[in-house]
Amino acid sequence: MTYPTRLALFVSVAALLSAAAWQACSAGDAPQAPTAVTNQHPWTVPDINTLPDDTWGKTVRYGRDLINKTSTLIGPEVRDASKRFAGNNLDCQNCHVEGGAKEFGLPLVGVSAKFPSYFARTGRVGTLEDRIQGCMERSMNGKPLPIDGAEMTALVSYMKFLSTGRAIGSDTFGSDAGRIKELQRAADPVKGRTVYANTCAGCHGNDGQGQRNGAVGDAKGYLFPPLWGPDSFNDGAGMDKLINTANFVHSDMPEGTSWKNPVVSREDAWEVAAYVISQPRPAMANLDKDYPNRLEKPIDTPYGPYADTFSAEQHKYGPFGPIAAAIRALDANREQPHD
Repeated sequence: MTYPTRLALFVSVAALLSAAAWQACSAGDAPQAPTAVTNQHPWTVPDINTLPDDTWGKTVRYGRDLINKTSTLIGPEVRDASKRFAGNNLDCQNCHVEGGAKEFGLPLVGVSAKFPSYFARTGRVGTLEDRIQGCMERSMNGKPLPIDGAEMTALVSYMKFLSTGRAIGSDTFGSDAGRIKELQRAADPVKGRTVYANTCAGCHGNDGQGQRNGAVGDAKGYLFPPLWGPDSFNDGAGMDKLINTANFVHSDMPEGTSWKNPVVSREDAWEVAAYVISQPRPAMANLDKDYPNRLEKPIDTPYGPYADTFSAEQHKYGPFGPIAAAIRALDANREQPHD
């Protein structure tokens, strides 16, 4: 599997994969050695080739294919109109690198062990199926899958297979995109435009629209996916948040990058992420309904309403330290007894 189909995308799936397994050095870009946390499972990926060619094996492999070839199987250009669930021609592996099997590449390894779990975005406990539907509607800018359909069954089966040996509720080392030190100022989209031109445009295009595998209408998706525009993720997706995108860029971009040897510097990752999220993309309806408890809203959510009084621009680009401090104060005040 090659890099070309990857993208600094989702996910909101960042909520799926939120184990804080490592911290970047305070000075410089090289990460510190990861620190183990309670109930953390070491990084291992089961070999799908060991599965037999029976119903279970075929279902798991179909789930993998749906991750790797989403546009070809359930994208908006597939011949069978009843299978057009995704609203763009991205593939899930644009976020979940190497079919969800890359360490610190927003992997799907260990994911099924984390559900059911509480979703701050909805204010309720949700299932793995709920999480997948969120990806379909946000990162894929599409519609929910039939809950009892072959596609949902296959995706859940593949994620369960990738979580083989994980105890329910356990964390998995490497199960996010890492965590680099935040800037003490706002990230600058203007500076990010220069970083993009020098580092990203060769693959994703000067206009951010990517490069097709074939032609429009052939359901073959992208060699290099678009980072904004009508065929990208919408503004409700997790990769439309600065922190998610900056960490993904630092750990996984460009081709061949690993979290141990980042190519893009920490500062440049913040700047180019700011540039990408400043660009136009499809709009999702009813985002004001997200995070009914505003104190639980991620500090880099670029849309209101907010529990604090900081502007949407500061929530989008930072600095985030003052916002985090205000939220902590509001939360502490709420917990204090009052006469």
